[in-house]
Amino acid sequence: RVRNRMGQYTRRRRVARTAPARRSGQAGPCAQPHNAAMSAALPPLIAALLDPRRYPHGADRVELVETHASWLLLAGEFAYKIKKPVTLPFLDYGTLARREACCRAELVLNRRLAPDLYLDAVPIGGTPKQPVIGESPAIEWAVRMQRFDENGRLDHMAARGELQPAHLEQLAATLCAFQQAAPRAATGTSFGAPQQVLAAAQENFVELRQLLPPGAQARVEQLANWTEAEFARRAGDFAARKAKGFIREGHGDLHLGNLVLIAGRVTPFDCIEFNEDFRWNDPASEIAFVWIDLLDHGRPDLAAWLLNAWLETGGDFDALRVLRFYAVYRAVVRAKIAALRSRQEDGQPAQADLDAAIAYLQLAWKIAVPPAPTLVITCGLSGSGKTTASSARLLDATLDAAGSIVRLRSDVERKRLFGLAPHDNSNSAPDGGIYTAAATRRTYARLLVLAGELLRAGWPVIVDAAFLKRAERDSFAALAGELGVGFGILAAEAPPEELRRRLLARRGDASEATVAILERQLEWFEPLAAAERHCLLRP
Repeated sequence: RVRNRMGQYTRRRRVARTAPARRSGQAGPCAQPHNAAMSAALPPLIAALLDPRRYPHGADRVELVETHASWLLLAGEFAYKIKKPVTLPFLDYGTLARREACCRAELVLNRRLAPDLYLDAVPIGGTPKQPVIGESPAIEWAVRMQRFDENGRLDHMAARGELQPAHLEQLAATLCAFQQAAPRAATGTSFGAPQQVLAAAQENFVELRQLLPPGAQARVEQLANWTEAEFARRAGDFAARKAKGFIREGHGDLHLGNLVLIAGRVTPFDCIEFNEDFRWNDPASEIAFVWIDLLDHGRPDLAAWLLNAWLETGGDFDALRVLRFYAVYRAVVRAKIAALRSRQEDGQPAQADLDAAIAYLQLAWKIAVPPAPTLVITCGLSGSGKTTASSARLLDATLDAAGSIVRLRSDVERKRLFGLAPHDNSNSAPDGGIYTAAATRRTYARLLVLAGELLRAGWPVIVDAAFLKRAERDSFAALAGELGVGFGILAAEAPPEELRRRLLARRGDASEATVAILERQLEWFEPLAAAERHCLLRP
């Protein structure tokens, strides 16, 4: 049984047919005859729909993309998705009524995130050899979608080196808003229940033991043992997230191939409509899907940026207790799909797919057993470049090949403590509102607690705050000593006149620091002591 969607990972065969040339109003021969052998193997309906003249709108060419569960006909400015009449352990398209219901469900569910792409569910009437799109009674149903430029898919952009942090910031904001508004699973349902989470993970290893050669079995067993042990450690966290309503109706198939840049915005599409167990899950599992995909594309820098943008926007730091488990699960699912795919051609294992399966297992192990965590704090006056320096550290793949550094920003967490979003303006006076001495002490206390929780969960941490007082820095150094993790200080400096210039020019940042605040900071800043300078890191 396959417990995940395979459409993105199965080989897709493409068949194309162009519109026939026309002379004196009569149909002539095809300008580019399509592969007759491939067409002959298709069902009559799909073969007939390769003819551009079947469509009620203009289409010079029709291209067919086939997956394990659907046919996608690309015709002109539209795409028509027809579900195969198949019944699988995780999917039921066996009857026309089921296919119609799933088409309508796909339309509704995908309009949550991609309303401009999903247009309608259309009947196909006539006969299989003479189909008429839009006619009833229906012999088949299709989801009609607006086509987009596939060059904008994020997997393609990542491969070309065009995917940027700004794209992932926008995606994180979209996902946070979507997840926070999504319906929550009732406590009595099985969605997200700890034993269901464990059972899905265990099933992957049952199949991998049968699919992979003996040389890969040692890694399979290592991951199976880690999964059991990690679940035992985190069982209370899974239960707590279920009880607190974190299990939501999500997307279910959130990888880079199902994200596309349209008009400058990243749009998630092609969510799972056919199986509720895949769609109702923890947002940590959804973000883990994109996170491991970025790692798989060799972009740990962007993986770290996405994770931090999501955490900064939504504040769900508790998700990090279970994120590593879900990320390993997602990577192992991919290994299983690659292993299954390797058996699909002529009964002989395909070496490229076996290699891919083993590579996914290696990625899973890398996520499961990361390097020892470290704690880094910044230090510097407002405008000195602390956030720029910490951002550079997030994006430095030589420092974090696993994309796992978590940054805590005092400007963001201070506002969160007072119920404000990161870019909300508190309209506080320099020593009032959310910037009183008591509010500052509360902010640093919160940062200390969060840093301790994340370090104990195995995540390296950067705390981006001014740390102008020695006592503030000492408390974090003491935390690192208590936990036995490495400690460093990322100091940022600039001449006072440059600091003033930067603050006057600052726009769109979570910080509300002004020149007046800088002048006060210059008075109370306690420079690093000699012992602290031994902990200095290169900006």
